[in-house]
Amino acid sequence: MPEYSAWRTGVAGVLAKTRKVDAAELGDEPEKLLDQVTYDGLTVAPLYTRRNELPEQPLPGAFPFVRGREATRDVHRGWYVSARVAARTGTAANTEILTGLENGISSIWLGVGEHGVPAAELPAALAGLLFELAPLTLDAGTATAEAAAQLFSVLDDYTAPERADIRVALGAAPLTSSFAGRADIGFAEAIALAGQAAARTESVRAITVDGTAFHDAGAADAQELGAAVAAGLEYLRGLTGDLPAADALEQVDFRFAATDDQFATIAKFRAARQLWARVAHVCGAPESGNAPQHAVSSAAMMSQRDPWVNLLRTTLAAFGAGVGGADTVTVLPFDSALPPGELGVSAAFSERMARNTQLLLLEESHLGHVQDPGAGSWYVEDFTAALAAKAWEFMQEIEAAGGYLAALDSGLIAERIAETKAARDADVAHRRTAVTGVNEFPNLAEKPLSAAAREPGRVARYGAAFEALRDRSDAYLAEHGARPQALLVPLGTVAEHNVRVTFIANLLASGGIESVNPGPLDIDGVRAAATGSGAKIAVLCGSDARYGTDAGPAVTQLRAAGVQTVLLAGPEKAVAGLSDDQRPDGFLTARIDAVAALTSLLEKVGA
Repeated sequence: MPEYSAWRTGVAGVLAKTRKVDAAELGDEPEKLLDQVTYDGLTVAPLYTRRNELPEQPLPGAFPFVRGREATRDVHRGWYVSARVAARTGTAANTEILTGLENGISSIWLGVGEHGVPAAELPAALAGLLFELAPLTLDAGTATAEAAAQLFSVLDDYTAPERADIRVALGAAPLTSSFAGRADIGFAEAIALAGQAAARTESVRAITVDGTAFHDAGAADAQELGAAVAAGLEYLRGLTGDLPAADALEQVDFRFAATDDQFATIAKFRAARQLWARVAHVCGAPESGNAPQHAVSSAAMMSQRDPWVNLLRTTLAAFGAGVGGADTVTVLPFDSALPPGELGVSAAFSERMARNTQLLLLEESHLGHVQDPGAGSWYVEDFTAALAAKAWEFMQEIEAAGGYLAALDSGLIAERIAETKAARDADVAHRRTAVTGVNEFPNLAEKPLSAAAREPGRVARYGAAFEALRDRSDAYLAEHGARPQALLVPLGTVAEHNVRVTFIANLLASGGIESVNPGPLDIDGVRAAATGSGAKIAVLCGSDARYGTDAGPAVTQLRAAGVQTVLLAGPEKAVAGLSDDQRPDGFLTARIDAVAALTSLLEKVGA
C-alpha cells in the first residue's frame, strides 16, 4: 500500500521534529506512537485503512443484529425520543406526559412509587395515552409488582387494533439495582412477574438489565457490557425454569449509558447487540436475541460547574446512541447534576432543551433516515468487534467466578470497576483527560453552589474531585469576602512568559484559586508586587532561559516580602543550579497531580 507508506513517512517526519530526534530512531511503525489505549485496554489507532477491513455484517434485523434489531424501522421516526417523568401525583404526571407527547417525545419513562407517582394513581397518570404509538417504560423500584398490576388493569380496558403493537417495559431490575444499592423487588418476584408478562397479548418485557448502574460507578464500556450480559444470563437461568428459551429472551431489555465519546458510544450499542445475540444463539433461539436497547446520556460525564457545557456533552451522547442503533434515547437535562432550581432556570426549560437536542438530530440532521450509518467504517467496525470481544472476556471472568450473583457477593465486579475508576480519576487529576469548565477553562465568576448541591451522590462523576476544590474555595469566599489568591510573577517579555502565565492561571482556577497578575515584572518590581498583593503564594512564570538569570533573585525578593510558598511554572531542571536558599518550594508542570497540588495550596491559605 504505497499510500500508507507515504503517510507513515510523513508521520515519522512530524514526530521526529516535535521530539527532536532522528526519524530512524522511531522504528518501522512510528504511527504506533500515536495509538490511544482505552480503559478497557483496547488500542485506538490514528488511522484505519483497508488493512483493518472486516467481513460485512448482515443487514439490520438479521442475526447477530449488529446493524440494528429491526429490518423495517420507520426511518421518518428514527429512534424513540424518551423523557423521564417523575411527577408525584397522577394528575401532574398525566399533564407532563401529554405535554411531552405534544412537543415531540415519542416514548415515556415513568417513575412510580418512590421514584414518582404512587402506584395506585397510575391509571390517572396514563389517561389518554395511546399505548400503540408511545412505548411505556416503568421505573417503580420496590413498587414494580403493584405498578404492573395497575398497568395490566389499564391495558385490559384498552382497545387497540393490534395488541402486539403495545410495547411496555416493566423495568424490574433487581440484579443491577443490587449492585447500585438501589431498592428494587426481589429476584424471585421479578421472575414471577416475567411469567405474567409472557402470558399477555401485548409486547411486555418485565426485566431491564440496567448497565448504567455499572457505568455510574466508574465502569469502562466493555465492563458495562460484560457485567450487563452476565446479569442477563442470571435472569435467563431463572426464567428458563418455567419459560422456553425464546420466551425467556423476550422478557429482557437493556439500558446503557451514552457518553460524549461518540465513536465509543456507537461501537458500544452495536457490540451490545452482538453480545446478546450470541447468548441467544447458544440458548438455541438466535431469532430472539434482538433485545431492545434504551440509551441514557451519561450521568457520570455531567458537571456541576459550568453546566451549560453539558448541552454539548449530551448532544454527542445522543448522536452516538442514535447512530449506534439504540431503540430509545433519553437525554438527561443539562442541569441534572444539580438540585432543581439551582441555576435559576425552570424544569420546563431544562426538559425542553433535552428533548430538542434529539429532535434537532432527527428532524434537521435526519440521523434516523439511515440505519447504521457507521457500517463499513473501518474504525467503527474494528472498534465494535474489539469491544465485543473484550466485553465477552469480562463476562467469562464473571461466569468463571460462579456467575453474576457470586461475582457480586465476592466483590469481583466492584473491584474491577473500582480499578477503572481509579485510573480515570488519575487521568482527570493529572488533566490528561479534560473536563471542560472543571479542570480546563474554569469560570471562577460562577455563583457558589448551595449546600444541597455539595451533598455526595451515587454517581462517580468525572470532575467531582475538582468540583470539591471549588466548593472549598466557595466556602473561603463566603467567610473572607474574597477567593484564595496566588500572585503570578511574569518574568521577562510577554513572549517569554505568556504561555506559562496562561497555563498557571487556568490550573489555579480549576482549584478555585484566583490569580493576581501585575503584568511583566523586573527583579526590582517583584518585592513591591508581592507586598502590594498580600498573597501567601506566588508562582514564577517565564522561559527556562529567563529562569537561569532571574528565578533565584525573584525567590529571594518574594520571601523577603513575606510570601510563604514560592512555586515555579516549569520543570525542576530549569533551576538545577540554584542554591537551596534560592530554590522554589515546588514546581508546577502539565504532568503533576493537579488535585493533590491544588489541595495543598488551598490548605496553605486556610481553605
